[in-house]
Amino acid sequence: MDIVDTNRKPQIKPNYIDVTIPPNIAPMNFRITETGEYFRVTVTSGSTGSRLDITSKDGLIQFPEKTWRKLVENSRGGKITFEVFSAKKESKSLEQYEPFFMYVPNEPVDPYLAYRLIYPGYYNWSHIKIMQRSTESFREDVLVDNQILDMNCINCHSFNNYNPEKFMVHIRGSHGGTYFAENGKITKREPRVDAMPGGATYPSWHPGGRFIAYSSNQVRQGFYSRPEKIIEVFDLVSSIICFDIEKNEIINVRNRDTTKYLETFPSWSPDGKFLYFCRALQANSLDNMTLEEIRKTNYDIVRIPFDSETVTFGNTEVVFKASESGKSASFPRISPDGKYLVFTLHDFGTFPIWHQEADLYLLDLQNGACKKMDLNSNQTESYHTWSSNGKWLVFSSKRTDGRSTRPFIAYFESWDKTGKPFILPQKDPSYYDELMESFNIPEFVTGRIKYGPRDFAKVSRDESIKAKPRDPLESLSKRDQEKANVKRNPGERSIHE
Repeated sequence: MDIVDTNRKPQIKPNYIDVTIPPNIAPMNFRITETGEYFRVTVTSGSTGSRLDITSKDGLIQFPEKTWRKLVENSRGGKITFEVFSAKKESKSLEQYEPFFMYVPNEPVDPYLAYRLIYPGYYNWSHIKIMQRSTESFREDVLVDNQILDMNCINCHSFNNYNPEKFMVHIRGSHGGTYFAENGKITKREPRVDAMPGGATYPSWHPGGRFIAYSSNQVRQGFYSRPEKIIEVFDLVSSIICFDIEKNEIINVRNRDTTKYLETFPSWSPDGKFLYFCRALQANSLDNMTLEEIRKTNYDIVRIPFDSETVTFGNTEVVFKASESGKSASFPRISPDGKYLVFTLHDFGTFPIWHQEADLYLLDLQNGACKKMDLNSNQTESYHTWSSNGKWLVFSSKRTDGRSTRPFIAYFESWDKTGKPFILPQKDPSYYDELMESFNIPEFVTGRIKYGPRDFAKVSRDESIKAKPRDPLESLSKRDQEKANVKRNPGERSIHE
């Protein structure tokens, strides 16, 4: 049969052409979307040159897991070559496409990914699950299912140092509470005191495992009448708190100055010596925010030193001033080696998932250099997490359809070099075309989580262990607390001082 050269690369879905993949990733199955009734893919491993031929009548290319593992392992530090051929019905020739590659560095990715499956609306929470998925295979298990929790809203989940045996899940509603898993047991707690403006959200574990930083937020929603901009989510009031798990105490992370800020998205440094978070000037009256005020709300990235021995915080310093360029920063995440910080930059506000312009930026914490990462698309990029070895990033992106967030993984080699990101592979390459739910808050985990929905349902009947304030000031009413925090004249004493 004659071979005709097309002089172009094939069209495949998902677009895995020239991506960089971990050596332990699940089979990168794809579908050839070229016209034809016969397809052939010749795959060659990098180091051994071993060859695999797969044929298909409909363009579906699926790799046997054992064969794929061997193929990728043999390509560590190199690349896998894919040659695609197609033929139309009754054709006497094969169309040959330019080869494409998958690059395989030596560093693996964490073996599991945890995420929340939720419909991409702003109101529906009748079907929410937290899932765990093996990145090395297609195994997926339900961790928490709100269908057996009276359809309560399942909120944040967070792991201590990627540990599948030490994590927390927050649930709102009739079974509300923060569920802590540790030492094979789940306990239900309430890390909140009366003076906090809202519940404890956006958790970040201190690497030592004793503390969790949260933001406490009063969240509001504003609605637009334009189809391209339906909703804006914003904080009316927000502050940073720290929960001492051992003492069951809430510590308010206070700034020394008396300027009022909106504070959110805490994130500990890997050594636990700094707490990073986002803050914006609070210009509203605490009663409401106009759309104009929302558009003028710009969050900077700051950090505050922390001494875990004395459990005290120091003075806040600015790390990245997004407001100077009229932008807003969210989700600061520091690399495990402490050298880099990745964050989301968008036009304004605090909820980038509704901002199409939101992109991931990289900040060098050693010299202050900052740049837009080359893994972005023209759609929303938002929540992101580093792998435990600091060589991979997983992030939420709407690039597939502009509506639902999907988990994309990208290799981080250095400041100057990142790999082309790829969507988490599925056994059926059309999986994402048929799925309505969004993948929310993707987090890498170093192993399989040994809990299931029934374990959380059982604990949901327990009374929550309510936290207490470390500082008596925290037990004041909100009005008295605000009075105690206002700027005072020299020599004037505060309440209960």
